[in-house]
Amino acid sequence: MEVIAADLAKADDLARVEARLRDDDAITGLVNNAGIAGEQAFVETDPAYLTGLIDLNILAVTRLSRAIAPRLAARGAGTLINITSVTALMPDGFTAVYPATKAYVLAFTEALQVELGGKGVKVQAVLPGITRTAIWTAEQIAGLPPHMVMDVEVMVEAALAGLDMGEAITIPALPDNADLDAYLAARAALRPNLSLKDAAPRYRVSA
Repeated sequence: MEVIAADLAKADDLARVEARLRDDDAITGLVNNAGIAGEQAFVETDPAYLTGLIDLNILAVTRLSRAIAPRLAARGAGTLINITSVTALMPDGFTAVYPATKAYVLAFTEALQVELGGKGVKVQAVLPGITRTAIWTAEQIAGLPPHMVMDVEVMVEAALAGLDMGEAITIPALPDNADLDAYLAARAALRPNLSLKDAAPRYRVSA
């Protein structure tokens, strides 16, 4: 096993990893897991920090996926796993920018599933809840209800099990996957009426 140390927030390091993913035929999969959180209230957070958060959580994921995807599609096989977050589904439960970046990753991954799935590439979005990682300080973890905090090993095992089952979206902590199916079905039911010539009657100004 070869380890490539890189800070994906740095342009040179990101480009170096991109080149390896693009050119090395021995690499048949990618897990996009790098990311940061840690913002305070939106109006109190340094804009430079927010820019760095967006660069790492969105730009790096997009560019690394773009580096490997053409080769996997041409090969007709391979795996792309993007780690997003349950906050993508409940932005009101966290800070402003972090959930927005994770919503991007979820939408991005779902679009890639359509584009690459028919070419033999497995594409999965994993939405962990609170996980015992370096994103959280020990003090923060200690202040949370224990039943809400998942160990990394448990999350990884669940994600890989979901991949083996062919899940497009895996939420490791969700007890009943029918709840996710219902959410996706409700979203799909909106589609026929999201773009129409006329405004809905409730928005029309009476003559």
